[in-house]
Amino acid sequence: MRLRTGVARIVMWRGLIGRKSLGHAGLALLVAGLGVVAASILLSRLSLGTEALKLCLQISVAVAASALFLAALSIRRISEDRQQIAESELRFRRAMEDSAIGIVVVGLDGRIRETNPAFAAMLGYTSEEIEALTFFQITHPDDLQIGRETMDGLKAGTVNSFHFEKRYLRKDGTPVWAHLAGSVIREENSGRPLYLVSQIENIDARKQAEARIAEAETRWNFALAGAGQGVWDLDMRKGGTTYSSTWVKMLGYADGELDGDTDRWLTMIHPDDRETVAEADRAHLEGKTPFFEAEFRMRHKDGHWMWILDRGKAIERDEDGRLVRAIGSLTDITRRKEAEARLTVSAAMLADEKERLRVTLQSIGDAVICTDAANRVTFMNPIAEKLTGVAGGEALGKMLGHVYWAVDEETGHRIGVTRPAIGGQAPADQNSRAVLIRRDDTRCSIRQVVSPIINERNEFCGLVIVFQDFTDARALQRQLAHAAAHDALTGLANRSSFIRAMEELVDQARKDGTSGKGGGGHQFMFIDLDHFKLVNDTGGHAAGDALLKRVAEAVRGVLGPDDIVARLGGDEFAVVLKSGSAAGAKIAARSIIDAIRSLDFTWDGRPHMIGASIGLAAINANCGEVDEIIARADAACYAAKAAGRGCVCVAPDGEITGDRTEPPLAAAS
Repeated sequence: MRLRTGVARIVMWRGLIGRKSLGHAGLALLVAGLGVVAASILLSRLSLGTEALKLCLQISVAVAASALFLAALSIRRISEDRQQIAESELRFRRAMEDSAIGIVVVGLDGRIRETNPAFAAMLGYTSEEIEALTFFQITHPDDLQIGRETMDGLKAGTVNSFHFEKRYLRKDGTPVWAHLAGSVIREENSGRPLYLVSQIENIDARKQAEARIAEAETRWNFALAGAGQGVWDLDMRKGGTTYSSTWVKMLGYADGELDGDTDRWLTMIHPDDRETVAEADRAHLEGKTPFFEAEFRMRHKDGHWMWILDRGKAIERDEDGRLVRAIGSLTDITRRKEAEARLTVSAAMLADEKERLRVTLQSIGDAVICTDAANRVTFMNPIAEKLTGVAGGEALGKMLGHVYWAVDEETGHRIGVTRPAIGGQAPADQNSRAVLIRRDDTRCSIRQVVSPIINERNEFCGLVIVFQDFTDARALQRQLAHAAAHDALTGLANRSSFIRAMEELVDQARKDGTSGKGGGGHQFMFIDLDHFKLVNDTGGHAAGDALLKRVAEAVRGVLGPDDIVARLGGDEFAVVLKSGSAAGAKIAARSIIDAIRSLDFTWDGRPHMIGASIGLAAINANCGEVDEIIARADAACYAAKAAGRGCVCVAPDGEITGDRTEPPLAAAS
């Protein structure tokens, strides 16, 4: 039969003890009454007096009546007690069944004698399933020792009540935290423990919340330590300020060493910062600012100064508006302040350097234009403004093409100024034959250098274009180049440039394999003036120079635009007919002779007549070197002079042959 339990029932058992004593007294009186009656009967036989016998009978009747009354009263009280016990048992069972927390009766062997639905539901069992188990079977393995220690103390008589926290195992094996509070039920007379009555509350949600709070606090502490931050808490009710351990360690102090005095922190601030910080503190305490914030230097325990960022806020005030509690944070910003100091110095140095560069760029004679990575103009110095015809203020932010447009002098194609290829080398691009075209279509010869700007991450950041007005230099360059290739007196090609042209023609003839027969190849003329020395002797060199200019014009006027005419020196000229046969060359040579003979040249009122002798030589694949061609033509020219001057002689390949069929030509042999 299941053991009846309940605190109320136990109390009722103790009440019955007094009532049992009352029953025992009634029984004693009944026995005494019977003894008196028996004594009265015995005394009647002993011939006692009537009065004595009567007295004995009266006493016996009184004792018996009292005994009967007491017995009836005892029976009534026992009946009432049984009814009260039943009612108490019912109340206890209803309280146990309806309780929101678990109630368990456990035997000394750890077996569960009885439990309520709340405990069974907490572990996911039915009441029948859980009452078939022991407490050790449903306890988490790591907490078994807690229950065993309680049992050992109970048996030793050192434990009468208990309370502790432990983990149970649900039916599905998951753990659940619970708080136990209970007492030991002992036998009245011997004090021997009978069983335990425990109240068990599910605190798993609280434990999980505590774990989350502990984890969050751990993360918070790690975050504060990693960020070089600490926390302070000013509580006027507690009479002081407390600081987090992270912070006091950063200042070189031990835990609690700075706690207490609310004004001590002000004494640790650098004298130069103290008044500013105190003013900010007063403003917040008086409610003038929503929060307190200040940056200042604070002395470390070893004496050096640390930069601190202090932020705080009053979170509680009394009815008069006085501060009760404030909380804030302290951050070590020493590294940031040192970096800011370095940046300030660097910025000042950079500003100085920038100003020097600006003055330099404004002062130099070269034009400078800078762009960003998107090819927008970011800088123009005055020379660039002058050469482009665009004001710097107007140019800033505009695309480079709206301000600077350069083309190649020879091809007329635009010279690109674009960003270099990604990852490629970015050398400066120089161009000495660029022409700047302004907005008004005027042109200016320039020499430009375009340099890309590449940062330390190998990223393109823009361009620097440096250019100079090269118009005069380019004109001088052209003049020098013309002078190097032309005769200063006549303007014809000079000997050196003519030789170079001849060499190119000879090389090309060899590549083409032209034979000079049938009209192919080119023809070379060697022209020597007749009677020119007489002009120099009578009119002087000035007359001779003037006559040479006239001769050059006459020769140039007879020939085509593609033919080459040169003055080899003195009164010697050379011509290369770039197309035509040998017969055509003879006709051209006669035309030259006729043009020179027809010159009407007068110097100082005195007319002068000159002529010309011409030697012809073919230029083809087999003609030999340039000097050989000139030598053959020269020999033919001397042959023409020997033949009477004013005629043409042709020098065939290898030897000179005469042709007398046309006397005016005076063909040499």
